[in-house]
Amino acid sequence: MLAFVFPGQGSQYAGMGKELCAEFKQAREVFEQADDALGDNLTRMCHEGPDATLRLTANTQPAILTASIAALRVLQAESDLVPHVVAGHSLGEFSALVAAGALDFAAAVRVVRQRGTFMQAAVPDGVGAMAAILGIDAETLQLICTEAAQGEVVTPANFNAPGQIVIAGNTAAVERAIELASQRGAKRAMRLPVSAPFHCPLMVPAGERLQHELEQIAIHPLQIPVVSNVEAKPYTESSKTTALLVRQVSAPVRWSESVENMLSQGVERFIEVGPGRVLSGLIKRIERKIPVANIEDIKSLKALV
Repeated sequence: MLAFVFPGQGSQYAGMGKELCAEFKQAREVFEQADDALGDNLTRMCHEGPDATLRLTANTQPAILTASIAALRVLQAESDLVPHVVAGHSLGEFSALVAAGALDFAAAVRVVRQRGTFMQAAVPDGVGAMAAILGIDAETLQLICTEAAQGEVVTPANFNAPGQIVIAGNTAAVERAIELASQRGAKRAMRLPVSAPFHCPLMVPAGERLQHELEQIAIHPLQIPVVSNVEAKPYTESSKTTALLVRQVSAPVRWSESVENMLSQGVERFIEVGPGRVLSGLIKRIERKIPVANIEDIKSLKALV
């Protein structure tokens, strides 16, 4: 069995998608669709940057979605690889839903721009933070977060791989959790350069606003199972999509469990579709022996097909 997986925020870089657009009309068409849907020159932003503009959440999210779907369309045109299941990390779940036929790309790119805007607006600048905690198990980290909260919010936000968990919440509470984790044996505990505390209860207002937007668009039957971040297991009922995407904004990303579930279902190979190799690295941490490839440019396409 083959799984396609799609990256989330943090995988962006200036130049993503540029080579594929130069070589393949399928990639150019996706970027043109995004520009039309947003009324913005997302193509230039992805291909040329600057990084500071690309890092703004309202730009990052549609940019990564567009680069991922461009890579997917090229892969579909240049190979006969067909996934049995798809998954995405956070924002990448939207790419997975486009791949599964549940969302039209133009609708998805508009919605993820709104999602980025809502997530950025949910917490004033400086009020929230995220941190990566390495080398502490999930149960211990949950206890640390409970102790560090002191009436504020700090919770696990991304269960990325064994011993690699991201926390999110109010800045002071995150700082207290970093200090406690360091005292209790964390290999590393460090703030992340993000603009908002994603996947924690502070994001509930963003989820409520996203629900209104999702209710305005068509969600088609899923042609292949999608592993949701919230449940860490595959689903095929399109009636569940909106609720899962709304919950995902403020719930932790259960990536490690999602990969383990796909492995238990018989997945023998993963292909990361889109910019960067973040998910490839995480999958290798979860199961060292599993074959993982990626597609983001001409070199990786040639190596794959």
